Amino acid sequence: MTQNDIVQKLWNLCDVLRDDGINYSDYVTELVLLLFVKMEYEQVQNNTGFEHKLPDGCRWPDLTSQSGLNLLTHYRQMLLDLSLSHDPMIAAIYADAQTRLKEPRHLETLVKALDGLDWFSAREDGLGDLYEGLLQKNANETKSGAGQYFTPRALIDAIIRCLQPQPGETIQDPAAGTAGFLIAADNYIKQHTDDLYALDDKARRFQRRKAYVGMELVPGTRRLALMNCLLHGIEGEGEGVVQLGNSLGNPGASLKPVNIMLSNPPFGTARGGGGPTRDDLTFHTSNKQLAFLQHIYRGLKPGGRAAVVLPDNVLFEAGVGTDVRRDLMDKCNLHTILRLPTGIFYAQGVKTNVLFFQKGSPANPRQDTGCTEHVWIYDLRSNMPSFGKRTPFGPVHLKPFEDAYGDDPNGRSARTDDGEEGRFRCFTRAQIAERGDALDISWLKDADSVDAASLPPPEVLAAEAMAELSEALRELDALMQALGAGDEAMEQKRLLVEVMGLEVTSGEVGGE
Repeated sequence: MTQNDIVQKLWNLCDVLRDDGINYSDYVTELVLLLFVKMEYEQVQNNTGFEHKLPDGCRWPDLTSQSGLNLLTHYRQMLLDLSLSHDPMIAAIYADAQTRLKEPRHLETLVKALDGLDWFSAREDGLGDLYEGLLQKNANETKSGAGQYFTPRALIDAIIRCLQPQPGETIQDPAAGTAGFLIAADNYIKQHTDDLYALDDKARRFQRRKAYVGMELVPGTRRLALMNCLLHGIEGEGEGVVQLGNSLGNPGASLKPVNIMLSNPPFGTARGGGGPTRDDLTFHTSNKQLAFLQHIYRGLKPGGRAAVVLPDNVLFEAGVGTDVRRDLMDKCNLHTILRLPTGIFYAQGVKTNVLFFQKGSPANPRQDTGCTEHVWIYDLRSNMPSFGKRTPFGPVHLKPFEDAYGDDPNGRSARTDDGEEGRFRCFTRAQIAERGDALDISWLKDADSVDAASLPPPEVLAAEAMAELSEALRELDALMQALGAGDEAMEQKRLLVEVMGLEVTSGEVGGE
């Protein structure tokens, strides 16, 4: 049984939860409360020297040994006990955790189903990767929450390969979500250090406890992140790797500077129109991405590097947007921008980019003005397929960019400007200044785009649109008449006439 097979079986268990009145968005949260207990037990069985994180009475056999109402009663008490655990991380994971299951038979079905899965196959692939697969399945299937702006795994891995995190470096994601970036960075380091065995004891402890820090605003998402980290062998200190808090508030201001920043901040504006509550950000704005961008480049150590996913508006917004971009290019070497295809995020209309930059200049990590001399832009958006479930976005689409990016994590590899017909081009700081410091630069023409110069006059286009609309309305009226909804059709036309301020006879309104 493959990992995908197990993930699908786990996802199918959500049907049981739906029968108990649990809504779609709560499926995964409810399931993972149980799943984590099972996975923790499997890890102990499979790893010599791996100690139980969960106390007696709160382990998997304590659930499988009971049934009916006794099982449900014990499970509810178990969640309460775990939330009060002396282990701060376990207490954080199960903080305020409550099951919404009301039927004992539904809980028993879930326990038996989890107990009957082929966990040997799951262990072969890694329980953490299995859990990650379930989170991704949730993101792909749901229309809100994590699914809204879930960062594709292929993109995360490509970014990590470009930045090449190293043992001993500190890595932060101020909008951690389910900790995908942090776990991918840890996987990269483990792949290059024989699963950390090439490091000495002190370096291994650092990687497991101090190398990573994340911050997440939503308690339920943070719970998923903590579980995800723990199942991937990232323990952190105290309450775990991912802290609960707002990076654009005082908790974010207290985070220490790091070597690497990796993030896909949430899109949109601050609620209520107000800006972040931090007073240490130079440029105050209600645009959360502009605020996160400031946090990210200000939170880098000298010479530190970053990759951040941002929507198009950050590249062209005037006013504060221009100030932030100018400050970024002064304090950092913004060496590469990757224009991403549309449709790779669940919110199909969002156009995004990845900005790669290093704090300071290549010659002086502590330089804080004039650090950007030129910016390379890779256009992976123009003339690309329409990505979605039928055409998934994957590593093959990012490989040309990675090749063009080069082996140097700070963008200093030899590069070739492909010219106006190519995807990779270089723009000097002076050229960008001529554009008002806007970075939404494109040059490739989509094959299916329309040349504005060849369009008819606006009044002709408007007349054509009006004619098409009128014909569509006539066809809809005929359809409603055929369906026996003539009275409703007449009322809709009366409303339309009123809205447009027309004066017509009742016969004209009725279409007779």
